[in-house]
Amino acid sequence: QVQLVESGGDLVQPGGSLRLSCAASGIIFSAYAMSWYRQAPGKQRELVAIIIIDFRTNYANSLKGRFAISRDNAKNTVYLQMTSLKPEDTAVYYCTGRMRQGRNDYDYWGQGTQVTVSP
Repeated sequence: QVQLVESGGDLVQPGGSLRLSCAASGIIFSAYAMSWYRQAPGKQRELVAIIIIDFRTNYANSLKGRFAISRDNAKNTVYLQMTSLKPEDTAVYYCTGRMRQGRNDYDYWGQGTQVTVSP
């Protein structure tokens, strides 16, 4: 079966850094655009970053310069490096994979990992 498993979420102090990982199985990983979303308490889910199959990236404007997405196709893994963390970054972070085939979109989500930024 298709499975995306996030890891690396933790409690971190403001200004700290954290690296999230997402390991994929059951898909041809190199054919999927991978992305990170997050959902904070009381807010709707928002896109954090995306990396497509040729390694081009895009970010939410407010996060440019602090967050970096990368992928290692040999390891079927996508990463999110987060620096200069702020309390407002506290959220559940989700990994997603998407492939467009004809008129159909194949979309998979992980279970999420909790990131808490607090003194």
